[in-house]
Amino acid sequence: MTDEVLIAATLVFIVACLGLVLYLQQRINQLSVDIDDLSECLDEMNEQNVHFKRELQELRSGTIGVGRRVLEFEKTLKKQDAKIDETHLQDPQAKLYSRAMKMVSLGADVEELIQECELPKAEAELLLRLHGKT
Repeated sequence: MTDEVLIAATLVFIVACLGLVLYLQQRINQLSVDIDDLSECLDEMNEQNVHFKRELQELRSGTIGVGRRVLEFEKTLKKQDAKIDETHLQDPQAKLYSRAMKMVSLGADVEELIQECELPKAEAELLLRLHGKT
């Protein structure tokens, strides 16, 4: 009877080993499928990464171009401001009206504007109305 028990135990062991082998084989197959899926995902992510890098480079290039244009516009604007200031300084009428407005802000009346700035009465009154203290 010990031979029969030994044979039965061996058969149980062999069946258990076969079951374990089959389970491990199934698990290996599942892991292989998972690895393939992950590999596919990784490839897609790498493609997206390359795409995003290209887009980022395009944005950087565009931003640099816009920055250069902004600098050019600032230079142009400064030149135009300088020309406007220069024109105001050269225009005697502008000086005259600037002086008249300053006098109005200091409280001058119509007669003072007419005498000091040699403005017509209507212009002196208009300046007082526009820039005078209310």
